[in-house]
Amino acid sequence: MSDHHTEQPHTPYLASPLASPAAAARAAKHVEINLERLAQLGMVTSDGGRTSAAEDFRIIKRPLLRAARATDGALRHGNLIVVTSALPGEGKTYCAVNLAMSIAMEMDITVLLVDADVARPSVLKVLGLGAEPGLMDLLLSEQLAMSDVILRTNVATLSILPAGRANKRATELLASRSMSRLLTDIAERYADRVVIFDSPPLLITTEASVLAAQMGQVVMVVEAETTTQHAVKEALRQIEACAHVNLIYNKTKAFPGGEYYGYYD
Repeated sequence: MSDHHTEQPHTPYLASPLASPAAAARAAKHVEINLERLAQLGMVTSDGGRTSAAEDFRIIKRPLLRAARATDGALRHGNLIVVTSALPGEGKTYCAVNLAMSIAMEMDITVLLVDADVARPSVLKVLGLGAEPGLMDLLLSEQLAMSDVILRTNVATLSILPAGRANKRATELLASRSMSRLLTDIAERYADRVVIFDSPPLLITTEASVLAAQMGQVVMVVEAETTTQHAVKEALRQIEACAHVNLIYNKTKAFPGGEYYGYYD
């Protein structure tokens, strides 16, 4: 393992939902992320310079991008990356947002950040944005297309798919054929796209393991000096069928930056 340290302050979903990049761009709603605010919080932004967080996530993203770009066919949907944790409060959403921002800085990649923590969505809140329709609405409605709920941002290469409205059948929806078709379309329609999913915690909901099972890569965030070894082992047991699992050891002091531990086998 490599070691890098930082510490700092139903058949819905039908009908060609992404007919073309140009059509999607015209239809999608545009939102403004306050990048200055994020930089002040110590988060990664395209114009935030070479901060410790930016350097850490440059290291974190490299093996993920290598796997996503692999052409040998060994990793199905390698460009679908889910970020999860054993328990709430370990910093997974901050890591998901920072990872998405860091990958969006690549020259030849577009990023879709999906809030799949449908019970307690927080991606929009972290980004300083209000609630919007999203993933659950897309899975529940035959009339909605991806372009109806995707949010374009002032980071040209970053788009957001919010969680949408809560639903008590969330686990079944995430395990449904509609979700499987949605993921296949998201993964395969654009060759330059990487999709980051902010997932629920593994030991709190069943949605997380259902979602992880459909991803090419899993990133599990572990809070330093807080999460027990038992919790980590139990969470990893739930995703043991996933072939490509990475750990971020997360120092949560003023800001949940990351310590990269590499691959778990």
